Amino acid sequence: MKAVAHGGDRVAQVLQAHGIDRLFTLCGGHISPILAAAKARGIGVVDTRHEASAVFAADAWARLSGRPGVAAVTAGPGVSNAVTALKNAQLAQSPLLLIGGAAPTLLQGRGALQDIAQQPLVSPHVKACLRVRTVAALGASVDRALKLATAGVPGPVFVECPVDLLYPEEMIRGWYADAGGKGKSLSARLRRRYLKWHVGRLFAGDWSADLPPPSERPPAHPAPGQISQLADVIGRSAKPLLLIGSQAVSGPERADSLAIAVERLGLPVYLSGMARGLLGRAHPLQRFHHRRDALREADCVLLAGVSCDFRLDYGQHVRRQARLLSLNLSSRDAKLNRRPDLALIGPPDMALLALADELARTTDHPPAATAQRAAWLQQLGERDAQREAAIEVQASATATDGINPLSLCKAIENAAAQDSVFIADGGDFVGTAAYVLRPRGPLRWLDPGVFGTLGVGGGFTLGAAMARPASERWLLWGDGAAGFSLMELDSFVRQGVGVIMVIGNDAGWTQIAREQVKLLGDDVGTVLARSDYHLVADALGGVGLLLREPGELAEVLAKAKAAAESGKAVLINAWLAKSEFREGSLSM
Repeated sequence: MKAVAHGGDRVAQVLQAHGIDRLFTLCGGHISPILAAAKARGIGVVDTRHEASAVFAADAWARLSGRPGVAAVTAGPGVSNAVTALKNAQLAQSPLLLIGGAAPTLLQGRGALQDIAQQPLVSPHVKACLRVRTVAALGASVDRALKLATAGVPGPVFVECPVDLLYPEEMIRGWYADAGGKGKSLSARLRRRYLKWHVGRLFAGDWSADLPPPSERPPAHPAPGQISQLADVIGRSAKPLLLIGSQAVSGPERADSLAIAVERLGLPVYLSGMARGLLGRAHPLQRFHHRRDALREADCVLLAGVSCDFRLDYGQHVRRQARLLSLNLSSRDAKLNRRPDLALIGPPDMALLALADELARTTDHPPAATAQRAAWLQQLGERDAQREAAIEVQASATATDGINPLSLCKAIENAAAQDSVFIADGGDFVGTAAYVLRPRGPLRWLDPGVFGTLGVGGGFTLGAAMARPASERWLLWGDGAAGFSLMELDSFVRQGVGVIMVIGNDAGWTQIAREQVKLLGDDVGTVLARSDYHLVADALGGVGLLLREPGELAEVLAKAKAAAESGKAVLINAWLAKSEFREGSLSM
């Protein structure tokens, strides 16, 4: 076998063996050999304008493809800039590998350029933090990290690669030789001897040896006895309710089978996160509104990849008399804040598939429960219809100081293509959009997840573009959130990413202001300007469109779609009118 040229190529070699064909990054001298080697091996190198965006992009790639996303960032501030995005991926349970550069092995802790103690900074936010100390360990460490990222509960893994492990051996030996100087004193000779020993240790062993090929691990099948117990409880329930979250669609290749299983179960269902769109735009079993009321009325609640965190009021939304059932990859998440009556630990989608089969075989459920269930479905459906009618009335209200945000969202819903992927990054505007937009299928809605992180928009869009290059992409930005990653518009333009960005410009951090003004009587820190964001798009090589009047809506959206289809990055600066559609949101 031909020896690899340098440590950076060894990293790229392992990525290639795992089928990784995209690497997200912001360049830095500490990691340059990895980037050059990845490109030479045919791995697409997607560069961003902020390290957080690179990690967000890898996160989105992982969510949409089901494979680990990979990002590489330089040492010190490169790693620290990535921490928020890393934590977001951890809480979203996205399989992700972050490769971080580091100062030379012999200079760490001595004031080298961009040298910080990275492990204490990163380790709380990852499944594992691997520090590589020799070139021979590079391949095995990257291989192990990729396997760890997808094992059990998926999540991010960090691999720290010191710069003197990545560049060519001859260059590193020369660098250490120069560092030893030419002095003839005993201390100088001892220093040179130590440096020679150290560099020999760095490159010792057969660091180009083949690693065992990565193997696919089939998802675990649930125990038949537990499935039988689930089926018995649900079969006897008169008012069952099913909640499905992102974790249930972490195997994208099984999403279609999962949708069929949910339909066969026949339970009213609320979908959240990446599971939005699982049943299409308007399935008769899916409910969109009044989830809290439904949870409080249900006699049996089945959580599939959903935990009792703040979104379910720490389990208080489910009444105490109801049977609580949990399907979750994580034992901790299954029991978080409220212990379920029955927990099945494993892939939620596999459990739902088995449950649908089991219920289809069972015919001895009480007839009374069947009749009550029909009435329950009808009750929830009527409640949903009333809410939809009220939204329709509010969306048709005439605005005098800009665009009615509900009207804008309705127009986007009608204009978006069947294969559209929606990326949501914001507060009030995105919250409004969540009531109106209907993803056409699973894995077509990207939002931060439980961490509530603003700034995901630029990176998520890049990741979505690489994972779904043929899909139409809509990035919905609040004007506050846009400030975190608006510069990624440059990345879109340089890399030919067609996208329609809509900034809901209401000149404020409106979601915060709603609550703050009501409770404290002051809007301090929540006021922004009606900035000309569309001119930023023009300046960076994209297409900027200003939308201020309701009568311009159809024409502007049509122009945006046509430009994005031709591969251009389009930004619509939509001046929003004031709206009382949403209350403030102060979550604890």
